[in-house]
Amino acid sequence: MRLEVHVHGNIFLGRGVRLSQIEHALRPWLEYLDIETLAEAHSLEREEPGIQFDTRERTLSICWTGDVGRSFHNQITEAFKNLGPLTEYASEIEVTYYPENGEDEFYQMFVGPTPEAIHEFRRQCVIEDVSNMLSRHLGKAEVDQVSALVNQLFDQDWATRKLTGEAGAQSTSTVIPLHPRNKHLH
Repeated sequence: MRLEVHVHGNIFLGRGVRLSQIEHALRPWLEYLDIETLAEAHSLEREEPGIQFDTRERTLSICWTGDVGRSFHNQITEAFKNLGPLTEYASEIEVTYYPENGEDEFYQMFVGPTPEAIHEFRRQCVIEDVSNMLSRHLGKAEVDQVSALVNQLFDQDWATRKLTGEAGAQSTSTVIPLHPRNKHLH
């Protein structure tokens, strides 16, 4: 079964990262598309730039739509995992699948240099999201109280991961399915 997917976000790369390294890391994605280079990764949507590497800003900008099958998700997950060691700090990439039945699937994928960097970035994202949502309904003191609880939960989660050995084993890319209400349109 074929479906349309949109991949969107910016990945911040470390100093000295070259295009050849990026293309090597993204090889699972490129091979899936049956192309050799990022320059060939054209989006189905003409106004979208596709996948572009800005050497001056050291960013990989992705705004790409394609026609894919279900195995695509495994390929992009592997590609982002490969890309993790080339990053300077963690980034979020949104992946949205549009199946014919109209039940869109939304994913947040995090790419970063270490499991700790991804964990901290996810913490920041959750605190920001929760704070923004609650600040429309509650005062600053209540929002700060909830933010403190979120911090505590993330600390507990990381401590548990360390005890169980999952902290070091965690890949440099994680996938979190989003609830359909959390659509991120641009």
